[in-house]
Parts: sequence; C-alpha cells; structure tokens
Amino acid sequence: MEKKPMNTVKLGLFVIAGLFFLVFLLYMIGSNSNLFGSNYILKTRFENVQGLKAGNNVRFAGIEVGTVKKLNILSDTVIEVEMILDEKMKDVIRKNAVVAIGTDGLVGNKVVNILASKFPADLASEGDVLASRKPIDTDDMLRVLYKTNTDIAIVVDNLKTTVARINNSTALWSLLNDNSLPADIKKSAENIRLATAKANTMVNDLSTVVSDVKSGKGSLGAILTDTSFAVHLNEAIGKINSVGDEAMQLSDQIASVVAGLKTDINSGKGPIHSVLKDSVMAATINQSLINIQNGTDGFNANMEALKHSFLFRGYFRKLEKKRKVPEVQKVQ
Repeated sequence: MEKKPMNTVKLGLFVIAGLFFLVFLLYMIGSNSNLFGSNYILKTRFENVQGLKAGNNVRFAGIEVGTVKKLNILSDTVIEVEMILDEKMKDVIRKNAVVAIGTDGLVGNKVVNILASKFPADLASEGDVLASRKPIDTDDMLRVLYKTNTDIAIVVDNLKTTVARINNSTALWSLLNDNSLPADIKKSAENIRLATAKANTMVNDLSTVVSDVKSGKGSLGAILTDTSFAVHLNEAIGKINSVGDEAMQLSDQIASVVAGLKTDINSGKGPIHSVLKDSVMAATINQSLINIQNGTDGFNANMEALKHSFLFRGYFRKLEKKRKVPEVQKVQ
C-alpha cells in the first residue's frame, strides 16, 4: 500500500517531463532550428534589423537554408545576427555574399536573404561575417508614399481646375472647331519643310565653299593658302608704310617752308613781303609794267615806220616774198 503514492508521484513527474519535452520539441521544430541535422553558423551585422527576431527564416536564392539563431547588440549602431545554416550550404555560400533583410510577402514576417555575388571568392566557413545591405525602412517608405499621395492629390486638383478652365474657354473651343486649322497647320508644316530643305542646301553650299577655300581654289582660297601672297602683302604694306613716312616728311618740309614764308611775310623780310604787303613796291612794279608796255608800243610804231621808209622798204618787201614762197610750196 505504501508503494502506490510513490508510483503515482513518479508517473506524474514522468508525464510532466514528457509534456515539457514535447512543448520544447514543438517549439524547436516550429522555429526551424535543425535539431536533427548538421549545420554551421554564419554572421552578419546591421544598423537596424527592423523587427527581425530569432527563429526567422534564412533564404539563399529564394530557398530556405536556415534560421536566425540570435541577435547580439554590439553597440548602439551595430547589431550582429547569427544564422544557423544547413551543412550542405558550405559548398555554396561564399565570403563575398551579401545579406539583406526582407519580408515574407508584403506584410509578412521578416526574413534574411543571402545574395550571391557575381565575382569569384573563397567559400564561407564557420563563424565568418558576411557583408550586409542596408534594409528598406518600411516607415520611410510609408512616409514617402504619404508625401507622394499628397503631391498626387495636389496635381489632380490642379488638373481638375485646368480641365474646368479649358471647358469654359470659348476661344479654345472655337479654335478647335475651326475647320481651316488643319489646312493651316499642314501649310505651316510644308513651309517648315521647304525652309529646312533650303537651309540644308545652304549648309551644303557653304560646306563646298569652305572645302574649296581649304583646298586653295578660287581667289579667296589663293589668298588664304598661298604663302607667297602673304609675303607680297607684307612687302606691299612695308612699302605703303615707307611712302607714308616719306609723305609725312614732305608734309613736314612743306609745313616748315610755309611757316618760314609766313614768318617772312609777317616780319617784313624777303621779297614776298615786298610784293604782297609793300604798297610802294607794288606801285613801282605797276609803273615798270606800264613803262614796258609803252616801250613795246613805241618799238612797234618805230618798226612800222621803218617798213614804210624808202631806205628799208625794199628789205621788208624781200622778207615778205620769202615768207610767201614756202606757203605756196605747201599748198602745191
């Protein structure tokens, strides 16, 4: 009779232990802890894990390959994530792989995605720390979405106002209802096409002219490309400069002579002053000219008197006959 309470206690303890073991087993199975398989640990670090917790799935190329073991807070800006991965992934995951935090669906649980790199690298081994990518913050995304929705609402409101103004605009509708508008637009397009064709022709002609000039054709080409022309041009410019210098010297000399004459005239020196400003000299010159004229007239009268004098009459007649003989010979 004394053994029955003891057996009951043992049975109760066994049942309770079995229940605890069953609950623990269910928990570990539910968290994908790989209790019955070989595995290894890889690590990564984030500034913000955004709700990631132990037991969340780890995926590689979309395939579940392990779970999150635990989260370690290393500092106020670094959180280390330990991942338990299947042993067979040792031959797949490399050290240059990148780890990112995502969601299972749009609003599902957080998952850890391991992204393979396109460049070769050594295989990751136990305890290696993989590089991480900053996760997309859902709160930031929602804030941006809210701002975008607000901007879209403003744009829609302005668009509604614009459409209302267009509907109330009689000028616009009259323009759109004008049957001659398509023809005018077509004519304008044709004019633009013709203008474009003319512009292309002008550009081609200009290109031809430039090409000819570069090749030395024509007067302009010869001027621009003939090196001897430049030499001759420089020589001509030099001669022009020399002539200009000589002209300047001649002008200075003339100016000096004129200045001397002006000085002589103003100072009363030289014959020019006497001729131009001395009244006595002018009267004397006039009287001399009159006397010369009178002497010339007297000489002519004397010669005429000699012609009629009986002493010289024969002599002047002979001279007159000699002058007439050559004239008759010229006429014959």
